[in-house]
Amino acid sequence: MAKILTEISVALKEFIQNQKIFFVGTAAQEGRVNISPKGMDTLRVLNGNKVVWLNLTGSGNETAAHLLKNDRMTIMFCAFEGKPLILRLYGSSKIYHDRDQEYHKYISLFPETPGSRQIIEMHVDTVQTSCGFAVPFMDYKEERTVLRTWAEKQGKDRIKEYHQERNSRSIDNFETGI
Repeated sequence: MAKILTEISVALKEFIQNQKIFFVGTAAQEGRVNISPKGMDTLRVLNGNKVVWLNLTGSGNETAAHLLKNDRMTIMFCAFEGKPLILRLYGSSKIYHDRDQEYHKYISLFPETPGSRQIIEMHVDTVQTSCGFAVPFMDYKEERTVLRTWAEKQGKDRIKEYHQERNSRSIDNFETGI
């Protein structure tokens, strides 16, 4: 059932491009394990072993805090329509902020999105596919507009303040790099 690969194939890249949601898992050596759902048009496959994704402003910033302590990351996709499939990407990641050259290298890959916070670059060393036979069918209705509307209303200066106030430390009080 499960297959282990060393890179993202063309067929798996196409599968990824068609997904409306993905899940990111990270953990430091101590503290909580974090699993975050991600949506919108925020992930790009650059090649068979590299993906980047745009991390948007949220109520927390656990992924960033964990990556500063431990660069391991897993990204998971599930087929909620069509042929069943679970796809996991395993690897190591780096996090880039607006102050970093790499952020500006990658930001043009994404539509302009108010509340953009960081870009995460992942080197994929292992790709795993599994059956997904128990994943339910779910119909995609539409993107939520709440985050975009909120970020537009805040403006860039207030978003930066929010990052300092609410996104600079994790639940476990780890620095996030903000």
